[in-house]
Amino acid sequence: NADLSIIRLTDFEAPIYRNELEKESGIPVNIKKLRLLFDEADAFIVSTPEYNGSIPAGLKNTMDWLSRTGGKIFQDKPVLLMATSPGGRGGQTVLNHLSAVVPFWGAKLVGTLSLPNFGANFLDGKLISRELSEELETVLEKLLSELE
Repeated sequence: NADLSIIRLTDFEAPIYRNELEKESGIPVNIKKLRLLFDEADAFIVSTPEYNGSIPAGLKNTMDWLSRTGGKIFQDKPVLLMATSPGGRGGQTVLNHLSAVVPFWGAKLVGTLSLPNFGANFLDGKLISRELSEELETVLEKLLSELE
């Protein structure tokens, strides 16, 4: 059993990161609030769509700002990456990109999960594929075992 908090990055919007903007205005209040939530978390599940074969701009921008708040973004805590897309690869390209960069953000990457064919495997926002549900359970157990 674990407590889960869902953080939607759209609730913590920030201007596009630029070094000059940081010097002029400092760290946005929303980013400071988000950093406090990251400080309190024991682990992270990062779930993202794949946009044009890569990391969505909003996610990357948030990470750019968080990297300016001092210390590692994920603070060497366990991180599970998940992605979906309407196609058969299920966001695998964004998972590859994120897997390459999250260690630089201080993530202890414990696993990834690709959820392909969103339209066929989800109904009313719920995962309906037995096989994918079992894969999800496996990676979640691995994440939780890192907290013991």
